[in-house]
This record gives sequence, structure tokens and C-alpha cells, in this order.
Amino acid sequence: MRETLKRLFELIDDYLNITATDHPVVNYLPPEELSARLPLTIGEDGEDIKQSLEHISTYLKYAVQTGNPFFLNQLYAGFNMPAFIGDVITSLTNTSIYTYEVAPVAVMMELELVKKMNEFTGFTDGDGTFLTGGSNANLVSMFTARNQKISDVKQSGLYGQKPLIAYVSDQAHYSFGTAANMLGLGVGNLVKIKTDAGGRMIVSDLVDHIEGSIASGHVPFFIGATAGTTVKGAFDPIDEIADRCKEYGCWLHVDGAFGGSAILSRNHRHLLNGIGRADSFAWDPHKLMNIPLICAALLVKKKGIFNQNLIALDTDYLYHESESCAYDLGKKSIQCGRRVDVLKLWLSWKYHGDAGYEKRVMRLFDLADYMAECVSRADNLELLAPVQSFTVCFRYKAPAGKDANALNKTIRDNLWTRGQCMVNYGYVNERLAIRFVAANPDLDNSHIDRFISYIQEEGARLLAAPGDEMKY
Repeated sequence: MRETLKRLFELIDDYLNITATDHPVVNYLPPEELSARLPLTIGEDGEDIKQSLEHISTYLKYAVQTGNPFFLNQLYAGFNMPAFIGDVITSLTNTSIYTYEVAPVAVMMELELVKKMNEFTGFTDGDGTFLTGGSNANLVSMFTARNQKISDVKQSGLYGQKPLIAYVSDQAHYSFGTAANMLGLGVGNLVKIKTDAGGRMIVSDLVDHIEGSIASGHVPFFIGATAGTTVKGAFDPIDEIADRCKEYGCWLHVDGAFGGSAILSRNHRHLLNGIGRADSFAWDPHKLMNIPLICAALLVKKKGIFNQNLIALDTDYLYHESESCAYDLGKKSIQCGRRVDVLKLWLSWKYHGDAGYEKRVMRLFDLADYMAECVSRADNLELLAPVQSFTVCFRYKAPAGKDANALNKTIRDNLWTRGQCMVNYGYVNERLAIRFVAANPDLDNSHIDRFISYIQEEGARLLAAPGDEMKY
């Protein structure tokens, strides 16, 4: 056992050293070629643990190195040592957080962190639960809103009810559509509200659609605002939307899965003005707080409201009457078995403190601003959307007669498959935008300078290549 663990941590150390160097972000291979190099088949006979270590070495060789400074592809990045340690200990102790009996320390940690996170939102009598990501948080928020709107829906279902209508912006996360589908509301009853040039919900269009729903005999019940859209990083005007929710009797949910951590910075929490008026708030520490996946929370303003979601828990094999039964967190979760995701966040927050996390979040804003300045100064690059928070949408300028979308996609794909950097893309008014995400506070300006040079050099190379060599 000791020799195995020693070798395992040598592999981990090697991996961490690689992510801090000029090593490729990924050793890319096409699926068929990668499959041929991996011992994927599981045989009838088992293997020695030494072979398991060899498999780990192979896995790490071809895994995407999300701690690499040039991993800019998703809404998360970087490495966090205290949180990593917490994740290891979580697997080591291997418990589920449904009862105090089986997870006493984890339960107390989660209660403390829910309380702390609610201090930032202003939910003074609030509650919360950790769950399996922002998509799940959006689902549970809509589920809770539905149950509050129709008191007997748990027993009678939606049959015979007037259609319930939910509203989100046209830049909102796709998980709202999934939620409407899963809850039996119908995707057609999820109304997409127009956004302005910055990607913020237009409240006047929201009102028009709500009035139209009422005129049609439908029941408005849920409005999902977004704090940090996935492409433009936009923050919807929560305060204005809260006014409309109060007027029309709708549940206000704020999807802050991406941008919710802005609340940690006193200089930037104005982006979430009105959050204390929301009914629920999704916040993913696994994004901008650099906690290993998964670490996500759903906070609610009203204590006890989660418990109202569930039917009677006639499960005497799990929940027992005792002095600690009030601490059984499974009674307010739609999950039964639930991993302890709180330890890694608790250790990281204890390590950095409020002040440290504020500095880290402010650093992310600074990185995005610097990136935008660099793009603005470059003759061959252009911004495609105003920079509002952590994302910068830009592209390499294409000469007249050239397909800018195809050119920029090829730039991005070539840098990815060569392992120089991984950066994603989206569309802004049908224009392909390379999307830089400031999610790793350990980046410095020199990394951004180098990233820009990669884009510029690859763009120039493609434009100078003979016509028959052009991949785009």
C-alpha cells in the first residue's frame, strides 16, 4: 500500500510540474487513434495494482491539463491545492451526506457554508443545499417554484391545470429548457426574452410576454435571471426583474452558476444588485472559486422550503428519530446518496479567507480587462461584444472576401489540436467569436500576451498559406 501511494503521488507531482511548464495543454489524438493506444478492454482476469498505476500514467498523458495557463476553454480553470486535498480526503472517507449519523463533520461544514454564502446574498432566513451543478440547481429552483405555485401538484400533477409559463433571456443556459421538459411544463412554455447588445434581458420585452401569457389564460410562475451568461458574461438587471416578479407573482431565480462569485468582490458585487430580493440563487464554486468539479450550491431565501418539495420520507432504514435527526440534510434534497462536495470548498475558503477570495475574483476582472485592452490595441483583432465581466469575445480580422467565421474556427482548432492552447468559441450575431475566459487567477499578463501572439501568428500563417493548403 505504501509503495503504491508513494508511486501514485509521484505521478501526481509529475503532472503538477507539467502543468506549470510549456508542456502542451493536451496531447491530442483523433478518437480512433486514441482508442487504439488505450487498453480499454476489460478482461475476465484481474490485474496487478502496478498495472493500474500504468493506466493512470497513460490517462494523465492524454488528459486535458486544466491547470495549464493556456487552458482557457471552459468556465473553470486552474489548480487549487487545499481544494484538491479536500477532494482526496472526500474519496478516502467515502461517505454520503444524507444523514448526520453517517457524515457528522461534513453536515456541520455544509450548514456553515450555506449560512456563509447566504450572508453574501442577503438571505437572512435562508437555506441551501449542495447539488450536482448549475444545471441541477436551475432544475430544482424551477421545481420548487412550481410546487409553491400549485399547492397540490405533488399529488395531483399538472393534468387539468392551466399552462405554467417560465421566462428566461435568450442568452440563458440551455438547462432551463431541460428543466421545463423534465418537470412536464413543456419546452414551448419556456419563453425566451430578448436581450440588449450586451446580452442583458430587456425587461420591457419580459413584461410584454407576461401580459401576453395572462391574456392567453396562462399562468406566469417563474423568471430566471442570469448572473454571467456563458458567452458574453452578461448580468441581467436583477432589481428591475424583481419588481416584475413582485407585480406578477412570479418566483425569481438567479442563475449565478458562472458569475455568482462576483459577489465576493466589493468592487463588483453591484453586478448582482437586487440579489437579496430573489427567491433562489445558483452559485458554482467549481467555476470562479477554483474548486474541483463538482461543487455547486442552490440557495433559497426561505428556510424550510426545500422540505416542502418532497413527499413524506417513510424510510426508517435511513432516517431515525434521534437527537441529531434535525441535521439530516437528505430530507431537503432530491438526491438520496450525495457526495461530500463541501470539504474541498471549506478547506479552500479557510485557506484563502474572504479577503483572499476577494483578491482572486478581482484578479479575474483585471485579466479580462487586460485581454480586452490588448485586443483593442491590435490592428488584426476586434472585439465582438462589450466586456462586462469575465469573458472577452473577439476574433481575428479576415481580409475582404475571406470567411471570417471559418478562419477563426480553424485558428482555434489548430491551436487546440497542437496543444498550444485550448480556447472555446461562440456566436455573437452569427459572427464566430473566440471566447477568452478569465477563470484562472494564477494567470499573469504575460500569459495573455502569449495567447494573443498564438492567435495572431496562426491567423497570419493561414492567410499566407497557398490556396490548396487552406483548411478553412
